[in-house]
Amino acid sequence: MTGPDLIGDAVARSQSVMEVLIGCGVLADVGAVYRRRFGPGDACIIADENTWAAAGAAVERSLQAAGITTRTHILPATPRPKPTVELATQLRDILEEDDSAPVAVGSGVVNDLVKHAAFALGRDYLCVATAASMDGYTSAGAPLSEKGFKKTIPCRPARALVADLDVIAAAPAEMTGWGYGDLAGKVPAGGDWIIADALGIEAIDAIAWPMVQNGLDGWLSQPDRIAAGDRDAVEGLFLGLTLVGLAMEAHGSSRPASGADHQIAHLWEMDDLHHGGERVSHGACVAVGTMTALRMYDWLLAQDLTTLDPSLRAADAPSLAAKEAEIRDRFGPGEIADRAIVETRTKHVEGAALQARLTRLRDVWPDLSARLRARLWTADRMAQHLARAGAPVQAADIGVDPAYLYRTILKARFLRSRYTILDLLDEVGLLDQAAVAALPGAAQSRVGT
Repeated sequence: MTGPDLIGDAVARSQSVMEVLIGCGVLADVGAVYRRRFGPGDACIIADENTWAAAGAAVERSLQAAGITTRTHILPATPRPKPTVELATQLRDILEEDDSAPVAVGSGVVNDLVKHAAFALGRDYLCVATAASMDGYTSAGAPLSEKGFKKTIPCRPARALVADLDVIAAAPAEMTGWGYGDLAGKVPAGGDWIIADALGIEAIDAIAWPMVQNGLDGWLSQPDRIAAGDRDAVEGLFLGLTLVGLAMEAHGSSRPASGADHQIAHLWEMDDLHHGGERVSHGACVAVGTMTALRMYDWLLAQDLTTLDPSLRAADAPSLAAKEAEIRDRFGPGEIADRAIVETRTKHVEGAALQARLTRLRDVWPDLSARLRARLWTADRMAQHLARAGAPVQAADIGVDPAYLYRTILKARFLRSRYTILDLLDEVGLLDQAAVAALPGAAQSRVGT
């Protein structure tokens, strides 16, 4: 089945997305799509200065040619708009001035802000994508920060998505690299879901899993052509990102797309990480989070967990109170620590329950490790592909030094209730060793808590 066929099938199953139009020159069709999905009512185009230049004016012309009355709101491009609930609320207030349907023209941040603002008003919106930079165009959630805490807020995805490949392929190469990094994160995220499935924590979804994992290797297979802006290769990348979003909607959570890689990335985003005078993008953070997770997987798969003593380890494992104290120590007081404690309480087990889980892990390890090796990429393989696609590879590429990386790894498991490799490593008492193994070689002997 081809990419467009998969998109069509996924849209047919979607509760919210009614149309996805991907092709060359399709900006001219935005007006027709709008009329099909929203009728003749007014539209409010929301973009930033860069995305307006890339596609906004053409979108406005197409809408007006279709008889749609438009108004516009253009955000500054420098500094890049922040993905925050506060900014989304400002856009909600602007939309509330009339009954116009929102038309988001942009990529990750613009889409997520408009998605949240539209949902708050009970309105559907149309999205015109301007870059293959992330997987959230068709997802039923907006990853935004609120009071400093990055979370994915449930929202309806766009009713219709239009992606002009001429615009997508002409986007800045670094943005396409971010999209490649975001898609690469589905490799370790798949490993995390395999672990959760094998331990009876969260079963693999027979619909959402193949939507992401079956085509993943192919979408990631042409990094050089993607970096060069080749339309066919970029189309494959965009199709993959779009299917990931639809898989998240189908599953009802971001599990198909997000694991330890995103937990690590979200911490840097919550820290408002800057490098080279700019805020580091989500996709760039995920690319480095992906490398970090895969290095830990490489290390884990070299261990023999069939020698694990579940009784002894369960007795030595930290209690919930000890974890809460660690959270307060690592995050400090405030909203982020409070939310991390809530997330950690949801997934924490100890005593007999932990012993039973570790017994199961010991027993299934031969089969589980084989499943992981069959699905995962090695860190070296991923590093080569990320570099060729123009995505960051090393933590230093985004301004993260080894000590900061080490602290991030140890904190990341507290950020979400989702079970990942970080939780497995923590429960078997190997997280610190794996975290050190994920650092650059020269740093492994000198980084400490």
